[in-house]
Amino acid sequence: MSSFFIKKKLVSSATNKGDLKRKSNTDDGKGRSKRFSKRMNEEISSDSENESADPGRKQQENEEDEIEETAQEKKLRLAKLYLDQLREEEDKKAEEESFEADLIAGRLQEDVLEQKGKLQRLIAKELIAPDPAEIRLLRGHKLPVTCLVITPDEKHIFSASKDCSIIKWDVESGKKVQKIAGGRKGTEDCHTAHILCMAISSDGKYLASGDMNKHIMIWDPETCKHLFKFTGHRGAISGLAFRRGTHTLYSASHDRSIKVWSVDENAYVETLFGHQDAITGLDCLSRERCVTTGGRDRTVRVWKIAEESQLVFHGHEGSIDCVQLINEEHMVTGGDDGAVSIWTVNKKKPLSSVKQAHGVRGSAGLEQPYWVSSVAALHNSDTVASGASGSHNSSVQLWKCGQGFRGLELLFSVPVNGFVNSLKFSNSGKFLVAGVGQEHRLGRWWRIKEAKNGLYIIPLKRQAKEQEVVQ
Repeated sequence: MSSFFIKKKLVSSATNKGDLKRKSNTDDGKGRSKRFSKRMNEEISSDSENESADPGRKQQENEEDEIEETAQEKKLRLAKLYLDQLREEEDKKAEEESFEADLIAGRLQEDVLEQKGKLQRLIAKELIAPDPAEIRLLRGHKLPVTCLVITPDEKHIFSASKDCSIIKWDVESGKKVQKIAGGRKGTEDCHTAHILCMAISSDGKYLASGDMNKHIMIWDPETCKHLFKFTGHRGAISGLAFRRGTHTLYSASHDRSIKVWSVDENAYVETLFGHQDAITGLDCLSRERCVTTGGRDRTVRVWKIAEESQLVFHGHEGSIDCVQLINEEHMVTGGDDGAVSIWTVNKKKPLSSVKQAHGVRGSAGLEQPYWVSSVAALHNSDTVASGASGSHNSSVQLWKCGQGFRGLELLFSVPVNGFVNSLKFSNSGKFLVAGVGQEHRLGRWWRIKEAKNGLYIIPLKRQAKEQEVVQ
């Protein structure tokens, strides 16, 4: 009850003097009743004066008393306040996250386009030829470099050679970090024959290498420690690739088969057959499929693992020796007919092809094209590279893919001496690495003594920073 009602009751009691006298008669004789009466009179007098002096306050107290809220009304009021507070916080949070949301939406859109093979970054027109003084040569192998991979963080390069060794390089300094030496015949934890191919998982957890002795070795890229090996192929291992985002490994062999392995479980999964000649190259991205080149059977094949089917493509006039996916729908190949070709999985013939892409050699009437021994693609872009073999003035050439991948335009050439056995773009496209040797990686048909066995790191400079994306 409010103080107003208490004071009012006291006033009413005090006006009845007879009652006060009767209460005084019952006093214990110590004067308490008189003191109590005096104090009440003082309180009553004071409050009465205030009330008479401020009638507006009395009216306000009356109104407050009359509109006293119930428990249900209080809950409703507090709930509304809480909802208003939440709404303000959400509005503020939405403003702060609007930019991030736009980035996420853009990334999701790019992921969808990438899966459909329709994402294409037009960066080729921005690239300019590097200064020869900026190209670095890393030497450490005794015999020709046959293959290489770049770690996902682009800090290290792994190269392998016919000398059975693997070297880990620091990209920034160009120095050797570690070397896995080859072993003698019968050694279990290292290669004892020419290494022909390598692959690294997209998370950088596993490194795989394959050799002429039909062995696939699995390593820890961080420590270069040998983990285990896979056996089962009946011929040399000529191609390796990890499915992006997984630890599923695909291997290709001269025994004309493809095998699927689960590296996490150290297990064999299945074998795929179809090529009529030794397989010379293999690649894959994130889909459950891979692409291979069949050498002298002159076919490119797309293997749909889940559907247990394959697509066969024809177009080269000679052995098809190298392949790499540009995106999920397009790929680039090269062969000893000297041609560089662009394909789509929706058409059995090349979308575009450049004959004698690296020129010809030989006397008049007996010209032979330079062998295209390696190709590379900057994923989801319009930029590819090819490497030729067998000449003192061999080169690495960069190409711009035309609209819809119809047509190839030469951007510039980087001269190197020897067989360009392997090419890889860094994920960011900041540099290109070429593995070069005195001999071709698959054989010893001829040798260039003046060539240097090593890695060429080729910086890729751009005129503009922004990238144009085409859907």
